[in-house]
Amino acid sequence: MILVRAIVRPEKADHVMKEASEAGFQAVTKMDVYGRGKQKGITVGEIHYDEIPKEMLLFFCNDEDKDDLVKVILRTARTGEGNYGDGRIFISPMEEAYTVSTGKKGL
Repeated sequence: MILVRAIVRPEKADHVMKEASEAGFQAVTKMDVYGRGKQKGITVGEIHYDEIPKEMLLFFCNDEDKDDLVKVILRTARTGEGNYGDGRIFISPMEEAYTVSTGKKGL
């Protein structure tokens, strides 16, 4: 099992979730997050914004489905030709998952 964390622009989150759902990845957790990337925030005029609002989407999938999910996220989260701040995708192995209501192990 794999945990895919996608940090995307807020205006792209719903589109990513819709396209992922249509590709068979219906289960997702969405969180408002704030941070900065390599660009260390942005400066507009004399104001420096150190924490930029983003959305973090958490998907769980089987190992063999990871590449398909990543392709969907890359295709839908990117702005035009790609810009700073479009986001990041992090892939982590997940040892176990349980459904709380049933106690069933697995996705």
